[in-house]
Amino acid sequence: MADRVAIIASKGTLDMAYPPLILASTAAAMDLEVGIFFTFYGLDIVNKKKYANLKVAPVGNPAMPVPVPNIIGMLPGMTAVATKMMKGMMHKANQPSVPELIKVCAETGVKLWPCELTLQVMSVNPDDLIDEVEKSCGAATFLEFALGAKVSLFI
Repeated sequence: MADRVAIIASKGTLDMAYPPLILASTAAAMDLEVGIFFTFYGLDIVNKKKYANLKVAPVGNPAMPVPVPNIIGMLPGMTAVATKMMKGMMHKANQPSVPELIKVCAETGVKLWPCELTLQVMSVNPDDLIDEVEKSCGAATFLEFALGAKVSLFI
């Protein structure tokens, strides 16, 4: 049995979509068995209505490359500015988009599991999820996978 990596993606912003997808695709390239459990707002990363247009909120985000006071970050259009800035930074660094990273993950065998409870709580129709996802699963099923993992990450 291959070594295993279990990742939980719990946030659905652009800046929080990259870490689980980059780690998963890298682990898969290292011939590790990888699964990502998309729960709560992390489900947006695999929602075909949202995943290509994830945003970065400048409010309450002290890690922004250009510090923005919260009062300025609340102004209309600042989320779009922050999102465009991050997409530009990722493009400049020759990094793929979120949809491209998901495709890489799927092609390298990463299991992409939407959380069953989140689908119900957030009233997300499974038909709204990207084609690359596995059948939704609950916490117990994911934890069975995670019990065999050498690396477990909550992002």
